[in-house]
Amino acid sequence: MTDSPASGRGSLPPDPNDLSVTIVDGYVDEPAHFGVPPYISTYPRYTAGALVDAGVPESQITYHTIDELRDERSKHADVANADLMVYVGGMTVPGKYVGGTPAEPDEVRELGWTADGVTLLGGPVRFGVGDENAGATETERDDLDYDFVAMGDVEAAAYDLVREGLEGFGNRMRDNAEIDRWAEKGAFVVEQHPNHPDYLICEMETSRGCAYRCSFCTEPLYGSPAFREARSVVDEVDALSDRGVRHFRLGRQADILAFGGDGEAPNPDALRELYGGIREVAPDLRTLHLDNMNPVTITDYPEASREAIRVIAAHNTPGDTAAFGLESADPVVQEQNNLLVTAEECLEAVRVVNEEGGWRPGDAPEATPGADDRVTGPSTGPDASPRLPKLLPGINLVHGLAGERPETYEHNKEFLQTVYDEGLMLRRINIRQVMAFAGTEMAETGADIAQEHKDQFQAYKREVRETVDNPMLDRVVPPGTVLPDVHLEYHQDGKTFGRQLGTYALLVAVPGERELGTAIDVAITDHGYRSVTGVPYPLDVNAASMDELTAIPGVNRSKAGDVVVGRPYGAVGEVDAGVADLSRFAVADDTDVPIPGRERAGSGPGPAARSLLDRRDGSSVGRGD
Repeated sequence: MTDSPASGRGSLPPDPNDLSVTIVDGYVDEPAHFGVPPYISTYPRYTAGALVDAGVPESQITYHTIDELRDERSKHADVANADLMVYVGGMTVPGKYVGGTPAEPDEVRELGWTADGVTLLGGPVRFGVGDENAGATETERDDLDYDFVAMGDVEAAAYDLVREGLEGFGNRMRDNAEIDRWAEKGAFVVEQHPNHPDYLICEMETSRGCAYRCSFCTEPLYGSPAFREARSVVDEVDALSDRGVRHFRLGRQADILAFGGDGEAPNPDALRELYGGIREVAPDLRTLHLDNMNPVTITDYPEASREAIRVIAAHNTPGDTAAFGLESADPVVQEQNNLLVTAEECLEAVRVVNEEGGWRPGDAPEATPGADDRVTGPSTGPDASPRLPKLLPGINLVHGLAGERPETYEHNKEFLQTVYDEGLMLRRINIRQVMAFAGTEMAETGADIAQEHKDQFQAYKREVRETVDNPMLDRVVPPGTVLPDVHLEYHQDGKTFGRQLGTYALLVAVPGERELGTAIDVAITDHGYRSVTGVPYPLDVNAASMDELTAIPGVNRSKAGDVVVGRPYGAVGEVDAGVADLSRFAVADDTDVPIPGRERAGSGPGPAARSLLDRRDGSSVGRGD
């Protein structure tokens, strides 16, 4: 990649007040940072804040997503006419996405060619560009025909270009003092996101960088962890909340437990200040989730970690996931790739998170296995509250690493089976093949091992989905579980698919074609390997369709017909006792019902609707698959 002007297109206006800027978000996906819709990453927000701090008026900063530019070609004029066009993007972990489609390299080049002004490229794209966002691939660095490529922080580069002109460009990294200013100043840009305000979740940075050096990971390329102050993060949430944001994820860090500490030991008081402060400035938030948690922190500092996890679970919203980077349960692979945690240590960390965070809103202390004076987990079985657990671990497994052998797959399967056999819960199991990036140790190994083992990998992945994922999902989300605020995204095969906002949200299928862009509460009726099906909650037995009734466990078309013939009912208990128990799913007439652990009552199903907005294939959801 280049670090100097590629085309010599001239200069920027000397007065920042006269400068027009367009920021294009091509989306990012990193080990500790996510920005594919409905997420918005820190990059465009911090870049906008840096520009404002450098003197550019908010009114002269335009933000577009790559999907906007695809859907409305007229918006390319904003790219062409800007004095400065900043592109941010880059994918350093493989994934498939429903909410948005990351920019392809040719699209990024086209944006550079379209712009008449100065062009700046930044974000994780600086680590390398591949032909596709998939595992078992190698990447190469490419300037993609931009005038400037920020090999440091794109927000710092934008600030320096505006303040000092083209000769001021450099590859420096920004510091926390700058982020204290830029995070708040750039909050305004979220209002230009097409998902704003109802279906947008802001990725929040508490730190970046990593003290450890796993062979494949790009996060250590940011250096050692640099922790923000709790007050800085809280002030950013406050500013975003003032702009209408109600969904937040503390995802930009290698280990949430290390926040406010020495980089290794947990600091529960710092987390209490962070989470308590967020709840204070955004009392009506709808989502507060996290992403990365280092299992070795839990095993090295068990009591402090337990307290820290209790703090998180007391303040977060249900369905939260702490991603554990086990990467491999094979000791040979662990040694050759500088992996931190053994399978035994990771298993103990899974136990701890289940105990301290694996309870469900509405659980009573006597219904959980812990002490009498507080609710603990894992919360499973018929007495569990019908909500998602507050905080569960997720497991990341990476294949194609140095030292991988046939036994590696058996080690991983044995670990996952042990977790299940112990009655524990995992919110997700992320199995992927490695991507090799320059600057990491995997650059030497490349994708050769992953390519050689691709057939074995696919068979193993299918086996895990069938033998562990399927029964695990039934344990975590049994029939009758209520998922509030499922946002409806697309239609397929006579069903409507949607997700809650949050970390690794479940894909939910509901019978019928309902109005897209709305949100409903859903009671889960069944599950697959990676997704669930359900009915609007509470379902009105006097108005439910045959497809909705037959989605309920134990109700076939004959029984559903009996329900329809027997209408109307004054209460759901009047439905013939020979028909399956409907009480977990249905009411009679349009009735609000309480949802455990939520102040708002459950919303009824509302009218079904057809839409011409179908455009997703529903093949996957989230990232990492």
